[in-house]
Amino acid sequence: MPLPTRRGLDAVPAYRQGRSAPAGASKLSSNESPHPPLPSVIDAVHDRLGSIHRYPDMSAAALRGRLAERYDVDPSLVTVGAGSVEIAAQLIHAVAGDGDEVMFAWRSFEAYPSLVRIAGATPVAVPLTSEHVHDLDAMLAAITPRTRLIFICNPNNPTGTVVGADELERFVAAVPQDVLVVIDEAYVHFDRTMYYSGGTEGAGIELFRRHPHVAVLHTFSKAYGLAGLRIGYAIAPAEIAENQRKVAVPFGVTDLAQIAASASLDAEDELAIRIDEVVRQRDRLHTLLTAAGWPAVRSQANLVWVPAGERTEELETLLREGGVITRAFAGEGVRISSGSAEDIDRVEAALAASAANPDLSARKEATV
Repeated sequence: MPLPTRRGLDAVPAYRQGRSAPAGASKLSSNESPHPPLPSVIDAVHDRLGSIHRYPDMSAAALRGRLAERYDVDPSLVTVGAGSVEIAAQLIHAVAGDGDEVMFAWRSFEAYPSLVRIAGATPVAVPLTSEHVHDLDAMLAAITPRTRLIFICNPNNPTGTVVGADELERFVAAVPQDVLVVIDEAYVHFDRTMYYSGGTEGAGIELFRRHPHVAVLHTFSKAYGLAGLRIGYAIAPAEIAENQRKVAVPFGVTDLAQIAASASLDAEDELAIRIDEVVRQRDRLHTLLTAAGWPAVRSQANLVWVPAGERTEELETLLREGGVITRAFAGEGVRISSGSAEDIDRVEAALAASAANPDLSARKEATV
């Protein structure tokens, strides 16, 4: 007799991690920080190693208190999880189930459709515009009585594009208030269109303050460089936050992750210097790609999207042969994370080698 399996999981692909890089190559496949942890963060984690035989504070009260103070909200509205992906799963489980719909743009964060199906809900993917931006009008038109949650990934992964604050305001105001709008700002620190405007951190928090059906999702994985420790958080309406705590994995956020997150908040001036460097290399990466004839999209995340279409494998291959590991989406494009100056030097060298290769140049001309 075969073992029992849950119906519907055949439609759920396993999440595909960015490819690892061989020694000497640049791993630009996972949108990670190219910088090692700050010494102060390493010290804070090291000081807690002697207590890892104890369970962590499941509520992460100290960290939640700091975040609540930072955003001037009640601590009960702050929830934590093992990275932004677990927070996204919490939000889905908090509001949606069998027969319900969860909407998102596509292409966007690769985990969205799987997380929705795992919750038993129905994913509704609305294509991006020809400019690779969320099509907010089409998303409004796709709302049905079954819609429970809408994700707006801003800046969007993998395209790096953003929806402006005014556009988001109009969209949220038009969404029925019995539908939760989640502004996923995993990449907000790299956004130079909104993050530094008026000293705000993206549009999400202000929208949360003005609308009763908005939640905001942040992570310590990207700008803070804690991808390996897995910690993210949401600021959500009280009833949503309460349901998140019900569906969260018990003890899912380790003590070391909580300590590292708090230490990172203490070191934001140092981290800002690193973030600026990532942004500089991102913009340099975009310039190199466009100069080489690739249709790179202007990005506000820590990545650059190249919608190469049928030439996706060609671009992924020439970069891999140049020692650069990227994230390719077959037939759609290549996402290249912003790395160190040395990493982007390798991209430049790979593109230059391709231009100097007559056989490869001929293949490019044949596909244009």
